[in-house]
Amino acid sequence: MANDAVFRSSLVWLAVIMAVVGIYTQSFKKMMLTYVVGVLGIAGLLLPDWGYFDRDFSRWTSPVSFEERAYEIAQRSGLITRFRKYPMRLVAYATVYGFALYKWWMFVST
Repeated sequence: MANDAVFRSSLVWLAVIMAVVGIYTQSFKKMMLTYVVGVLGIAGLLLPDWGYFDRDFSRWTSPVSFEERAYEIAQRSGLITRFRKYPMRLVAYATVYGFALYKWWMFVST
């Protein structure tokens, strides 16, 4: 991950949300589920090396070369421009994370 500040702030916000859930529900089990859902969400959204996965599928078994990495960094420099807009990826993420958040909310609110 190129920018550790985003990762650190995400973990701090996850800790705040865990504390609120723990205080509100007074349940260690629900607090740990919040932690697991949060870490998986952070790992799925922030940590993947998009330069690696945006290559042809047949090249996923080989490491990214320095030239490919330099080209990728030159193409996208900010956080917003880091993510390309792929409709199928957006639908998959919305479905998976929407379902996970729904199940988490149903578990925490009961």
